[in-house]
Amino acid sequence: MNKKYLFISDIHLGLQSKEIEDKKEKLLVKFLNETAINCDELFIIGDLFDYWFEYKYVYQKGFYRTLTALKDLTEKGIIVHYFIGNHDFMHLNFFTKEIGTNLYYDAVHFVLNGKKFFIGHGDGLVKNDICYKILKSILRNKVIQWFYGWLHPDIGVWLAKLTSKSSRDYTTKKNYGKEDGLYETAKIKIEKGFDFVLFGHEHSRKDITYKNGKYINLGSWLDKPCYGKFENINFEIVEITNG
Repeated sequence: MNKKYLFISDIHLGLQSKEIEDKKEKLLVKFLNETAINCDELFIIGDLFDYWFEYKYVYQKGFYRTLTALKDLTEKGIIVHYFIGNHDFMHLNFFTKEIGTNLYYDAVHFVLNGKKFFIGHGDGLVKNDICYKILKSILRNKVIQWFYGWLHPDIGVWLAKLTSKSSRDYTTKKNYGKEDGLYETAKIKIEKGFDFVLFGHEHSRKDITYKNGKYINLGSWLDKPCYGKFENINFEIVEITNG
């Protein structure tokens, strides 16, 4: 049976002014309540929030409408896949136990409607990004996260926000060379037999056919909000408007 799959990436809730973020969240919640509610599975390909640091008994305030909308989806039997992005500094079990999502720390392959997908946020997959790979290994270190968790939440979340800005500034200023590193990674995956490769991270929308496969990057919601839709064997990028 053919199913309907939807994909979103790099919303970065919490990045800009409260006015802008309120409008962005309203658009996101509308998408979740009116569009995603009619799919079989939803893939969030990283950086839903501009920073996320979760304590054992505390999570950061704000965007509760997004969290409840995701909970509504899982309660209706819709499978939600959540990929950890470079702005997701620490997840414990809130999204898995409280909301009911599947949580992934690395790229994963799926078979959707008979087609092979390779899906991940994309951070750390560019060959010449050694500095970021080192930073990622530090931020994901369980011992470091355990010690960090003893900080007061006001301090911990403030530091997470500061680190998020530093990560974004680094990614923006980094010269990755003439070649698109994620596209080069996608080509290797397609040559190995994948039909579709989906990444986020670089905030640049792509829909490129390569040999017998496709490389898809959904860009970010900081420019033109959109989502990916895969139904039957067709993938399309759909722009989201306020209308």
